[in-house]
Amino acid sequence: MASTEFDNVKYLASALILAAATTASAQTPKQDYQSCDLKSQQTLQAEVGGNIKDPLQAHVSRRGNVLQADIGNARKARHVTQREADALWQRVEKVRTEADGLVVSQGFLSAAERASYDRELDDVASVICR
Repeated sequence: MASTEFDNVKYLASALILAAATTASAQTPKQDYQSCDLKSQQTLQAEVGGNIKDPLQAHVSRRGNVLQADIGNARKARHVTQREADALWQRVEKVRTEADGLVVSQGFLSAAERASYDRELDDVASVICR
């Protein structure tokens, strides 16, 4: 009987270890995506230079870069489909293009425009951070 009890304990221990490993690997590592820390992303600062002429434009551009990298990582991890990743990537690119266009046409990006773009980027981030 002692041998059977020992076998049962080994089986139970193996099952628990397997369950823990499966649960750990199945969890979405949301904390691994910089884009999920919205407070940090909204206060992100970036350098002006090259085609980036305005500090608020630099913020939008840098935040877009971080978000697009996280979209790529989420796709590789199969947290989003290729179709979702493509659509999210295009939304970020649209924000960046619009911000760049405003800086070209009016010479700057206003705080209200930046806030609007931040809301759109927050919305994109919410998809990969779910």
